Amino acid sequence: MAGIAGKKALCVGINKFQNFPHFALNGCVNDAKDMGALLKDLMGFRAADITTLTDANATKANIMARLKAMVAEAKAGKLNHIVFSFSSHGTQATDTSGDEPDGMDEAFVPHDIAQKGNDWDPARIISDDEFHDLFEQLPDSCTLEAYLDTCHSGTGFRALGMKARYLPPPSESPVGKSKKVRGFTLKPKSKKSKKGTKDVAPDAGAKAAKNIILWTGCRSNQTSADAFFNGRYNGAFTYNYVKVVRGSGGTLPRAQILEGMKQLMAGQFDQVPQLEADATNRNANPTES
Repeated sequence: MAGIAGKKALCVGINKFQNFPHFALNGCVNDAKDMGALLKDLMGFRAADITTLTDANATKANIMARLKAMVAEAKAGKLNHIVFSFSSHGTQATDTSGDEPDGMDEAFVPHDIAQKGNDWDPARIISDDEFHDLFEQLPDSCTLEAYLDTCHSGTGFRALGMKARYLPPPSESPVGKSKKVRGFTLKPKSKKSKKGTKDVAPDAGAKAAKNIILWTGCRSNQTSADAFFNGRYNGAFTYNYVKVVRGSGGTLPRAQILEGMKQLMAGQFDQVPQLEADATNRNANPTES
């Protein structure tokens, strides 16, 4: 399929963490590469439209710089479709804005994550507020489709040979500590402060902004698996998303992709993939966006 002007993508996959080698994952780099290949093969993206950041290149500064550049291009009318996939650990950091009832922001782990005192260094962690405030700037003419294959809580796995994509905050000692938390969500723009437009995770039924499509690897009280498939590692969410889309030749709407993923994952994984999108986008084919 020929490339279509006005599209750009950033695919991030992080297996190795500069300051925390013992929290290494296995399938995140493969996730980023597989998503990039899918975008090129079935979703109308040229290779030049896709940036892939993995491991040491996937620092907070690099990730945010790429995202900010894409948002700036969208605001200038140069982009009408942005895809962002992120495979790594999820974690929590102390909320400094007062918008979280439990006092903790959900956060996403770059390669250079670092500790500062009893919390994460804000310069080395990406909070859900940062993503939210950046993507809220997108004009309605630009669609953002985000894929987050991370964890938002520390519940354990029953299946053998899988890792949870969850990095506990410094204040939380047991890795398996369970805490029901919120995922990253974008709501329609309002006259309220940006912090006031954020709500609970997709599985709670929040209404999505019409130009925002959010896929997450699990419900807000679950973990996303780093697992072994056919001789290589992937995230369970990313692997099954790519499998369903490729298996259909890119002909299914998002709602049917989600149901196909749920059927494949049922009984094998504790996690349930989530899709937050308005009715129009749920029933549209992502390869035709």
